[in-house]
Parts: sequence; C-alpha cells; structure tokens
Amino acid sequence: MNKSFILLIIIAIIFIGTTSSIFVVDEREKALVLQFGQVKSVKTDPGIKFKIPFIQNVVRYDDRILSLDTMPLEVTPLDGRRLVVDAFARYRIVDVVMFRKAVGTGGTASAEVRLERILNAALREVLGSVTSGAVTSADRVELMTRIRDAAITEAGGLGVEIVDVRIKRADFPPDIETSVFQRMEAERERIASGLRAEGSQKDAEIRADVDKQVNIILESAQGTSAKLYGEAEEQAINILADALERDPEFYEFRRTLEAYEKFLDSETTIILDPNSDLLKFLMSSE
Repeated sequence: MNKSFILLIIIAIIFIGTTSSIFVVDEREKALVLQFGQVKSVKTDPGIKFKIPFIQNVVRYDDRILSLDTMPLEVTPLDGRRLVVDAFARYRIVDVVMFRKAVGTGGTASAEVRLERILNAALREVLGSVTSGAVTSADRVELMTRIRDAAITEAGGLGVEIVDVRIKRADFPPDIETSVFQRMEAERERIASGLRAEGSQKDAEIRADVDKQVNIILESAQGTSAKLYGEAEEQAINILADALERDPEFYEFRRTLEAYEKFLDSETTIILDPNSDLLKFLMSSE
C-alpha cells in the first residue's frame, strides 16, 4: 500500500513537472523565459516550447501592431494661437528583451504611459514650430511624419517601433474659438474682396481689349469698303466714258433728261424759247 501511494506521488510529480515545462507560443506573440527575473531565452517562433518547471516562468508580449490614444493636449503654435490636439499612435514591440528591461513588470500599460509622454513632447516640439493654420489644415501629412520621426528616436530605448502617428482633431479652445473664427472670417472676406477687385480689373482689361479689336475690325472694314467703293466709282466712270465714246449724242440726251428731272415737277411752270431743245423734244414726243 505504501509503495502504491509513493508511486502515485511520483507519477503526479512527473506529470506536473512535464506539464509545467511545456508552453505554447502563439504566432501573434513573443515570449521571454525568465529565471529568477533574469531573461534566459527569447521565443519568437510559434509552436511548443520547453522550460525548467518551478524555476523558470514565461512572460508573453503581443507581437501585433498596437494602438495608443493620447489624452487631449494643448499646444501653442508659432503664431501664439493655442490649440487642443487629439492624436493617436500605432506601435509594435520589436525588441522584447529591451522592452522588458525598460518597463519591468509593468508591461504594456507602463510602456504606453512613457510612450504618451514621448508623443506629447514630439507634438509640442513639431507643432510649436509651425503656424496654427498649418496644424488645422487638412493637408498635414508632413507634420505627422515629423512627429512620428521624433517619437521614433525617443522610443528606441523602450524596444518599440512607432509605426504611425495621426492627429485626429486640432481645434481652438472654447475661450478663444469665437474670436479666432471672427478673425478667420474677416481674413476670408479680405481675400474675397481682393479676388473680386482682381476680377473686376480683369473684366475691364478684357472689355478694353475687345473694344480695341472691334475698332480695328471696323476700321479695316471701312477701309475695305472705301476701297471697293472707289473701285466701283472708277468702273462706273470707265463705263460712262466708254458709252460716251460710242454714242455721244445719246449720252448728251440722257444727261439732259436727268437735268430736267431734277427741276421739273407737276407744280413747276417754265417758259421756253421756241428754239429750245427741250421744247423741240416735247413737241416731237406729241
């Protein structure tokens, strides 16, 4: 009976020791094998791993990209207009040994406290070197890249890599928001007035150029018209001269009729000499 009991105890010890020496590393994590608080090995490949039971223990860290939301931070840009900025970062643990030494038993929570201080310092440094307009602009990729690069340098000692930094919101504090909006509105109105004045000037220049082109076209048309009219007059004179040469008497007769047509009408009374050509013509028409 005693031997059976002892055998059961031995089997139980062996079972517990065997199960305590086996652990599994997931593909989404990295593991440290610690012995009395000291790092003995790093397990990064997924699968079944072994450790010394009761002496060594395993600490696991997430190998995925993690997110960190910072608390709203008030910064003062270059133009002195205060802003409240909300930002977040994505980071990853790249050196678990350095990470363990840096944060100790605090783990990810302790690391994020230190990372938030690093991000806040980078935000103040970078955003303090530009105007508030650059911060509130939709196109602030360059600023976020500079913040990330500054944070990467400082976070290197934690064994983490800052993958990305984004500004979620950048607004003016409530106490100065109204006055800032009023100044912005006045500035936009000034710009709009300048654009309207510039547009009016352009309109006047275009109209003046059109009027100039119209005058040039009219003068050219008038010159062409005068030229054509002169050519027509010349052709008419040539035709008349040719007709005069062919039948001078008919031409003289026609000119006489045209002269009579100008001063004779139904209310005109004339006295003609019996030997007048007109009287002869009228008498012959009867």
